[in-house]
Amino acid sequence: MLWHYLSAVIMGMVEGLTEFLPVSSTGHLILTGELIHFTGEAAKTFEIFIQLGSILAVVVVYWKRFFNLFGLMKEQKEKGLNLLHIIFAMLPAVVLGLILHDAIKTYLFSPYTVLVGLVAGGILMIVAEKKRTAVTATTLDTLSYKQAFGIGVFQCLALWPGFSRSGSTISGGLLVGTDRKTAAEFSFIVAVPMMVAASGLDLLKSYSSLSTHDIPIFAIGFVTAFLVALLAIKVFLRFVSRVKLTPFAIYRFVLALLYSFILF
Repeated sequence: MLWHYLSAVIMGMVEGLTEFLPVSSTGHLILTGELIHFTGEAAKTFEIFIQLGSILAVVVVYWKRFFNLFGLMKEQKEKGLNLLHIIFAMLPAVVLGLILHDAIKTYLFSPYTVLVGLVAGGILMIVAEKKRTAVTATTLDTLSYKQAFGIGVFQCLALWPGFSRSGSTISGGLLVGTDRKTAAEFSFIVAVPMMVAASGLDLLKSYSSLSTHDIPIFAIGFVTAFLVALLAIKVFLRFVSRVKLTPFAIYRFVLALLYSFILF
């Protein structure tokens, strides 16, 4: 049982560190789970559940933004970003995700498809840096509805495990005219409704595979993911405006190569 608790901590740390970095948290969880033999139906549900810990970290960091989105802080001057931006960004992935949900879960959640996603996502990030358009949005409040929808279209790529939701959305942001920090912050905020909806759907479909013995393990993973994600978000935002996506792409290529040796 001690190993199960330790595994929960390891997986929680991996989730918290990678959820909002452009390196694919789902890919890292699948590959880490394979390496430490943390697999099975309960493990898959655990991976979904601890994502909510990372999401809670975003809510804590951006609580004023979320209050303002629902008109609960009228005194705030930050009124450019509103619910329509979030809806436009969510729409493409929600529609495509509902259509392809079962196929994605059946055919794409494996270490081998993750390797493909890591490489393809890395290529996208390099292309986005090379082909980025002129910046017209330097804050969340200058983001247009068209840009929000464009970022949402790129978010669809994250339906392939290993592609990275943050990597796809930040790359999309660069290609539709935002700076890196704005794209990253918008990616974090859109992640909340997207992941709550996706995680909720998956948990409803898989809760029957759980028992009361899983509660401590799930709690440990959730808390660990929350605390680590809280730190990761703050650190990432400090240097994202200065650091290109290219180093993250190179990391993805190296990771894919290393895991290829392990798996094959």
